Amino acid sequence: MPAADHSHHAKGLLLTAIGGMALTVDIPLIRLADGAPWSILMIRCGTTLAATFVLWLVMRRLTRETPPLIPGRSGAIVALLYAMSSITFITAVYNTGTANLVFILAFNTMFAALLSWLFLKERPGPATLIAMAAMLVGVLIIVGDGISSGHLFGDLMALASAFCIASAITITRASGKNMGFTALVAVALPFLVAVAMVRQTGYHVAAPWWIVFNGSIIMPLSFFCLASGPRYLSAPEVAMFYLLETVLAPVWVWMIFSEVPSRQSVIGGTILIVSLVAHSLWQLHQGRKRRAAAVVRHPA
Repeated sequence: MPAADHSHHAKGLLLTAIGGMALTVDIPLIRLADGAPWSILMIRCGTTLAATFVLWLVMRRLTRETPPLIPGRSGAIVALLYAMSSITFITAVYNTGTANLVFILAFNTMFAALLSWLFLKERPGPATLIAMAAMLVGVLIIVGDGISSGHLFGDLMALASAFCIASAITITRASGKNMGFTALVAVALPFLVAVAMVRQTGYHVAAPWWIVFNGSIIMPLSFFCLASGPRYLSAPEVAMFYLLETVLAPVWVWMIFSEVPSRQSVIGGTILIVSLVAHSLWQLHQGRKRRAAAVVRHPA
């Protein structure tokens, strides 16, 4: 791998790692705010939107290389997908367990690999196909538990959110454009929907400062970094950093709320995590082999 490509790859890894870690506290902060779903969505999206415009205007004054809010037609499609993922995500938070939600969201890695295969002609190798099959088994176990426990709707919303995120990542990767602000501006649509719903159902948030902090700091940081990642990494690589939320969010929720996941959720989640970790390690091993071979063929 040339030095410039290696530098870009390292930058992508750092960006997505920061974004993934920030995202792990999203669900605990939503739960701490203790409010109705539409009220939470309204404040979360409203503060994110305000913070985004402030950051963008500051960057425009400081540098001439500020990325556009929505770069063209592909940016509009990506924005719509992120908007849909916000709505389905909040819906899932209030209709299924935290463990179910984050375990199913981890499936966006395999969605990204599948979409890259279909539309970018980046055919996954045998190891990826095996991991996809194993993860499908894990998701089916969790969704099966959701049927028996009355959480099927929430599980399906989590699955829809994972698919929307994977689609957005894939389109960003295909376009090569800087979509760092696009994921943030996308909250305008769910914000307007939430405002309309709150006018009908009423406003209720017991501790709004948690969701204000989430929307103004955590969301802009996490989504800007994660949405910028596909410029430097493949779609499956970026999606894998959502695994940090899969691993850590249930830990934070267990520590704060003492919410213990069901046995089926733990089994399905373990299959998902083991499959992803094994696949990630295999990909890293193969990447080292390819770089070593490239150095041999093209010595400095």
